[in-house]
Amino acid sequence: MLTFIGLGLYDERSITVEGQEALRAADRVYAEFYTSRLIGTTIEDLESAHDVEIEVRDRAGVEQHPEDMLEAAESEDVAFLTAGDTMISTTHVDLRLRAHDRGIETRVIHGVTAQTATSALTGLQNYRFGKATTLPFPYAHGAEGLPASVTETIDDNRADGLHTVVYLDIKTEREEYMTADVGAALLAEEYPDLVGVVVARAGSPDPLVEAGTMTELADREFGDPLHLLVVPGECHLLEADALVELAGADRDTLEIA
Repeated sequence: MLTFIGLGLYDERSITVEGQEALRAADRVYAEFYTSRLIGTTIEDLESAHDVEIEVRDRAGVEQHPEDMLEAAESEDVAFLTAGDTMISTTHVDLRLRAHDRGIETRVIHGVTAQTATSALTGLQNYRFGKATTLPFPYAHGAEGLPASVTETIDDNRADGLHTVVYLDIKTEREEYMTADVGAALLAEEYPDLVGVVVARAGSPDPLVEAGTMTELADREFGDPLHLLVVPGECHLLEADALVELAGADRDTLEIA
């Protein structure tokens, strides 16, 4: 069997009980942390906490050359770990389908995602979020200004009254994580007066939620990563109350239904 396990958002304790049981029962354990990582722990701490040995794979080792993992899963119980939820914002469906082609049974054990945590921390209702987007480092997309994928997503969602999660670029191999002030500064070039909400360290003991215009957020500091930004769309009265109370938003700047 090949079991995909989401580790949750922050440290070695963020995994569900079900995930922990499956992880500790596995014969072999693989993981990838190129899509995201757990800021509050290390590989060594994960191994110690769950009494396992973890082989970390790079992107090529998962997406192009997973044959050894699949061969192991034909005769052993193999666990494959990711931060967050194992099938969100990843290409791991392909790995699961490859396993099925070999007749390998698969299982998915979910973890908490940044999307659901963001809804809970901000008070914005999950069903009122539209398509999410990722804001890359300028050097990563190689063009001037904001990528069309970012502006079109924000504009389309706002036209429909929906909220937008803007994931901020991470380069785990370089230990480089875009912070919310940098992200807000990039967005402020196109949307200086647009209201944003910073969500920092979701899943940790000290998450931060703070609202302001993109220009204002660009001049603030939000502490350790991971960060993301939310662009609120049209807010229900209860959502507006939540942003004022939980994020320090200025009610006059919000679009209220």
